[in-house]
Amino acid sequence: MMSRKSPGVVRLDRALSKLGIASRSEAKQLIADGHVRLAGRIVRDAGQLVIPEQAEITVDHAKPVAREWRTIAFHKPKGVVTTRRDPEGRPTVFDVLGEEAGSLVAVGRLDMASTGLLLLTTDTQLANYLTDPSNAIVRRYIVTVRGAFEDDDAARMTTGIDGLRANAVLVRKRSARETHLIVELVEGKNREIRRMLESLGHPVTKLMRVAFGRVELGELQPGEWREVSPAEVAERTEFKTKERRKRRRTKKSSSKN
Repeated sequence: MMSRKSPGVVRLDRALSKLGIASRSEAKQLIADGHVRLAGRIVRDAGQLVIPEQAEITVDHAKPVAREWRTIAFHKPKGVVTTRRDPEGRPTVFDVLGEEAGSLVAVGRLDMASTGLLLLTTDTQLANYLTDPSNAIVRRYIVTVRGAFEDDDAARMTTGIDGLRANAVLVRKRSARETHLIVELVEGKNREIRRMLESLGHPVTKLMRVAFGRVELGELQPGEWREVSPAEVAERTEFKTKERRKRRRTKKSSSKN
């Protein structure tokens, strides 16, 4: 039986979103109305688990168009949301990218007030791999907070606060008015950095992501983007190798039984 913990497995409504067919809300409606089929059979359960690249998904008998591998690094500006369509009518990263967005999907999110590196890709398995906490892909942020952030505060963040934890916290510059930090995480929970720092009495005034795994923001200015080569996301190659080895072990085990 397919498990949500299996690599690349997502809900059917999310699969339609990742494949660029529809937003999550639109996908749920398409499924409920009987427009979506799996292996030729109508499925009305949006929570059905699938691997988007492997599942035989059709919408009104049409198969999604195969997409060329593409990944970009985008400098998300402040004031835009990381979603394809926003019900509140706020500008989105896809509005900023325009035609360049194509069938790209965002790898994780940055909240509306945050800026910096956002990866977008056509490879949904890559997106799943990079955002899976068990793979420990480091995200690095430059953060400005109010007040003098002390070394004890940094220690508390790395120890853990209310179930949230930073992997590393480095003080770059400190004054009575504000402190500049470098924070590293391997899991991007909702507003994780902001919540930890607010609990310590140091509200965030600026947060910018400067690296995600091996990909760095570099000199990109807000709204600018660049192509990312497969070599820059080399973890993907490691992931493929692990999966091939796992399948070989499974086949050998099955043959013995």
